[in-house]
Amino acid sequence: MKALFRLLRLLALPVVAVLPQAATAQSAPVPAFDFEGVAAIARERAARPHRPDAAPLPPELGALDYDAYRDIRFRPDRALWREAQLPFETQFFHRGLYQREQVRVHELHEGQARPVPYASGDYDFGRNALQPQSWADLGHAGLRIHYPLNTPQYKDELVVFLGASYFRALGQGQQYGLSARGLAIDTVGGSGEEFPRFTDFWLQRPAPDARQVTLYALLESPRATGAYRFDIVPGEQTVTRVQARIFLRAPVARLGIAPLTSMFLSGENQPRPGDFRPEVHDSDGLMVAAGNGEWLWRPLQNPRRTSVNSFAVQQLRGFGLMQRDRAFASYEDTEARYERRPSAWVRPLSDWGPGRVELLQLATPDETHDNIAAYWVPDRVPAPGEPLDLAYEIAWQGDAQQQPPGSRVVQSRRGVGYTRLTPLELSAQVQYVLDFEGPALAALPPGAPVRAVASADDNGRVLEAIAYPHPAGQRWRLTLRVQRLDPSRPVELRAFLQHDTHILSETWSNIILPE
Repeated sequence: MKALFRLLRLLALPVVAVLPQAATAQSAPVPAFDFEGVAAIARERAARPHRPDAAPLPPELGALDYDAYRDIRFRPDRALWREAQLPFETQFFHRGLYQREQVRVHELHEGQARPVPYASGDYDFGRNALQPQSWADLGHAGLRIHYPLNTPQYKDELVVFLGASYFRALGQGQQYGLSARGLAIDTVGGSGEEFPRFTDFWLQRPAPDARQVTLYALLESPRATGAYRFDIVPGEQTVTRVQARIFLRAPVARLGIAPLTSMFLSGENQPRPGDFRPEVHDSDGLMVAAGNGEWLWRPLQNPRRTSVNSFAVQQLRGFGLMQRDRAFASYEDTEARYERRPSAWVRPLSDWGPGRVELLQLATPDETHDNIAAYWVPDRVPAPGEPLDLAYEIAWQGDAQQQPPGSRVVQSRRGVGYTRLTPLELSAQVQYVLDFEGPALAALPPGAPVRAVASADDNGRVLEAIAYPHPAGQRWRLTLRVQRLDPSRPVELRAFLQHDTHILSETWSNIILPE
């Protein structure tokens, strides 16, 4: 789940001569290679039935188990652009096990596209007794781009594209956690989820002084095609700028834009009995910024049953799955280092119109499964053949990350301390203790009155909501006690801090899941 090229020098050929075989069979010649060229291929394919990739996988590769497959490693000295000593380098992943489908890769240089074919000599097969000389050009399973992100002496992994349309990136000092996808189709609803995949990549050869790398990708699925351009700018927070044009072959129930995928096993709001680690998660909450100025924070949960929630906005300013808690003591995991996992903040660079951010939470027994997904669902889905143009960026953030302008929730705990409530009363009531922190609270004069504003839906009754200064410093604490009327139904809660008529914080938006 959590998630490795060699440069073959060929004669310069016209772009159309080196497009993937399927593309040349279906597409008109492209006069010059750019985003519009990929979009022309996507448009042409969308008018035709989907043809699954027919590149066979040698049986011995398909039979590898997890450990044997991981023993196949790309040789770093064969990396694309290593010989030219460029600031970026690219390595490949080998096909096998879960990564069975072929990905075709080309390099763009001086206006020409040159194929980068599979070569078994680029790989160390470890202890596997394989006969790669008998294989044809297998293509690749995926790719990863390296850059001296943390030190000039070493090129770290910067971004990985592997599996369907999944990709993930790192900023300085970060460690892989959540992933993004190119597109999600019917993640919930419809006739079952469809996973589009990137079938073709074109990598722009970077200049010797390049500070960003560009690649294009072609997306395919039974009901959609798409053209993508990725401009990846490394740094303290690495930014992935995305330009996409999507065409549907057939209607879909839900189109998920800029989908993010993560893991939440346990947290301060949902501790896990028997686990020495206080929290285990790649992300601890969903943040949404609406065009009307409201900021929402939804703590993640590991539900017993699948949970789907939507947050409707007329204009989206941004959303993200965030890892706010950056303290090692919150996790105490010396191997996983969850405090280093990035947050991913999605910011539209064009008007996406009205729609909703949808949050899907699945039950997971352990941290090896991604059980969280968040994506934008537009109110209007394009008709088959109609282009949907999108522009957005994903910022992979660490300690310095997107925050609401007022104050934010830094801790969200569920439970009670000493109480005189009977066991029956306790079973019908839920208490939360929330800590808020930020510039709006820090700027308050001593003694300023702060009010806790809390509400519940028709299945809950707010019994108590009080706000008071936190003794640890420039924080305020909100204690919220709620009565559930029907334990078999969920309860939606909202709470924020207010001074006079001024809202001081984001809105804490939480759900009490059914028993």
